[in-house]
Amino acid sequence: MEATAAPEPAGMKRGVEPVADVDFLVLGAGAAGEAAAGLALARGASVAVIEDELVGGACAYWACMPSKALLHAAAVHHGGGDFPWQKASEFRDYMINRSAGDELPDDSSRLAAITDQGGRLIRGRARLAGPGRVVVTERGGGTRELTARHILIAVGSHARVPEIDGLREGRYWTNRQGTSTRELPRSLLVMGGGPTGVEMAQVFARYGVPTTIVDSNPRLLSRDHPRNAQAVREGLERDGVTVRLGVRATRVDPSAGDDGAHRVHLSDGPPVTGHEILVAVGRALPLDDLGLETVGVELDERGVVHPDSSMRIAPDVFVVGDASGPELHTHLAHYQGEMAVRIALGEEIGPDYKAIPRAVYTDPETGSVGLLLEEAIEKGFDAFEETEDLAASAKGYLTQSGGHVTIVVDRRDQVLVGAFIAGRGASEAIHEAVLAVKLGVPLHVLADTIHAFPT
Repeated sequence: MEATAAPEPAGMKRGVEPVADVDFLVLGAGAAGEAAAGLALARGASVAVIEDELVGGACAYWACMPSKALLHAAAVHHGGGDFPWQKASEFRDYMINRSAGDELPDDSSRLAAITDQGGRLIRGRARLAGPGRVVVTERGGGTRELTARHILIAVGSHARVPEIDGLREGRYWTNRQGTSTRELPRSLLVMGGGPTGVEMAQVFARYGVPTTIVDSNPRLLSRDHPRNAQAVREGLERDGVTVRLGVRATRVDPSAGDDGAHRVHLSDGPPVTGHEILVAVGRALPLDDLGLETVGVELDERGVVHPDSSMRIAPDVFVVGDASGPELHTHLAHYQGEMAVRIALGEEIGPDYKAIPRAVYTDPETGSVGLLLEEAIEKGFDAFEETEDLAASAKGYLTQSGGHVTIVVDRRDQVLVGAFIAGRGASEAIHEAVLAVKLGVPLHVLADTIHAFPT
């Protein structure tokens, strides 16, 4: 495509530099943005990506990759292997491409994956300025406007921090500090028992850090199957984690506990303490300053947008990744980024969210897909649930591991509508159920499928 100069829009300040039009303008270079840019460039489209932080996003540097690296190290250490904390910290730094002494990882290889294909990366903050127009405040100063045929909003999410008296004075951690610390905390209080909270609690507990989890829900992993939640709780408690459920943090007294630990008062029962407080109570979406109103989009009372079945929120404006929903996963963001490009380029397709896999990488692992029994019944399925104990299976018996497999079945059509696994290898085993739910594979076909013994 021949580049043409965009005219200077009315009202723009003198000194704004117009740039050539592009086919795709991607706001954010996390999992969704990288996937979108990569596919668009491979299809021959012109692409510009706007990112104010690291190319690769949270998963590459502050979430998935470092947490799983630390979980692996902690598992080896817990089993008596040679993986002390210093080695674990260096391994994590290797996995996120961070050199010794540096605070930030090096994202040059991920940047090159975009620019080597002909894409353009601009460091700065982007704001919509009307249909097909985005104004970028560049990191080094200056402002420019870009125009595009298609705009993809892929801004990701960040840790949600609750308003609790004294919390900010206590200099809390989020997943960013929790996964990147090079020093073990003397003790740790985790606010939130979702995937981030339970994974990081197990890492530090296995390295001998006194660790407590506080969660307002009646169980850990409140959106997962109760059997999965119970299996993870039992695993954490075996590792020495204290679990306090059904209570909320109401006030933090910074450094008021023994040896300078923070004291956290709860809605019920005695206070808890931790030298560091890891906040893992959910994610917030950075949508309120994107200029969405300039394309006719208003945030709802929860600060979210509601894309249509093609992930559009306005003509030629797509939202992908965390802000698009329906769940927050790296693999879903990647899928949506590529899907939006395919739709924009004219393919008559749409995203299918029926079989989104979910996994928690604690010991034991959990894997899940589809609907819980009560969800299936609410949606009108004639559903029932069956459970098998993994400990009684050949694999469980041989490996001395427990857990369960629970399936939710549509009695009328005799297909799976949900599956939930806790135990060794659950995050991999779940994918047969993912495919079965997605394709509606009949139960008799699954039963007639030959599997390698003793998996």
